[in-house]
Amino acid sequence: MRAELEAAGVGAPLAARLASFGALLLDANRRVNLTGANSVAALLPHLLDSLSVVPYVHGPLVDVGSGGGLPAIPVALATGYPVTLVEATAKKAAFLEHAADRLEIPATIYSERAERVAHETGCRERFACATARAVASAPAVAELTVPFLQLGGRAILQRGPADPGEAAVVADALLVLGGVLEETIPLGHGRRLLLVRKQTATPARFPRRPGIPERRPLGGGVSRETSR
Repeated sequence: MRAELEAAGVGAPLAARLASFGALLLDANRRVNLTGANSVAALLPHLLDSLSVVPYVHGPLVDVGSGGGLPAIPVALATGYPVTLVEATAKKAAFLEHAADRLEIPATIYSERAERVAHETGCRERFACATARAVASAPAVAELTVPFLQLGGRAILQRGPADPGEAAVVADALLVLGGVLEETIPLGHGRRLLLVRKQTATPARFPRRPGIPERRPLGGGVSRETSR
């Protein structure tokens, strides 16, 4: 995998560490459903896609719905920033603990729903950046990430093709949450990054109870998620 990463333009030191992570992920994926990618060729685009977040990350990062660690672990390897990973499924959270330990990443893992973690004093409005990939509709993901951000912080949301009317729905949701859609970065093949800036404190009632943000997204809109 290292050679394939280097051929794609990743520097040798980072390619070596990403290859180590990829090997851990593929091995664990045989026992726990961490990702739909089950080969080096299938995983490579996901690793490269994770690196698309790196230019927009600064300071401590929280990743919501971390799954197998994409994008947070590649971002941590590329930047050296400490990461907090929020993953409700215990077996996936256990893999994240194992991977962080093996790769010597400064990481904190919460095996809990983001809707609950975001209300904890040590996590609420504490992070410079937040990421989320393959979690839910854009308004729901905004509700799950923005409460973690400090004022001026940024959420970097990886998305697939936009549904009609998505921009207006996301803007309405962010208005309630204290954020604003700063920029949309096209990545090709229908993939995008939504950059959200936090401008004011998030009202204490958000995020709502577990499952509610996805079932009843703010603004009533539904938009496509990315695939892991």
